[in-house]
Amino acid sequence: ESVRDGLISKMSALPDELRLSLTWDQGTEMSRHKEVKIAADIDIYFCDPHSPWQRGSNENTNGLLRQYFPKGTDLSIYSQTDLDYVAHELNDRPRQRFDFCTPNEMIRTFLLR
Repeated sequence: ESVRDGLISKMSALPDELRLSLTWDQGTEMSRHKEVKIAADIDIYFCDPHSPWQRGSNENTNGLLRQYFPKGTDLSIYSQTDLDYVAHELNDRPRQRFDFCTPNEMIRTFLLR
């Protein structure tokens, strides 16, 4: 329920242009994906098992998140403020993939078109 509620809250806050679809891994945390789809008005897709190429940005982001939360960390001990801080840090970090712009800069550029 906490994953469902958190996704609905965060996804609903995104501009429509960024809320077209969500592709997720085969984890049990998305067992209530139909409720998220309806409440956040977003299409949800699942990657095929054992197909990491279908979730490239997910794999990269997981690696970056491990710098803050080692594998197996219980995220329930962190507040939403803590998690938002890490999201801000990651979205303000330059990426080679974006010619060393940050994800925030790329999104701003996209939304201003």
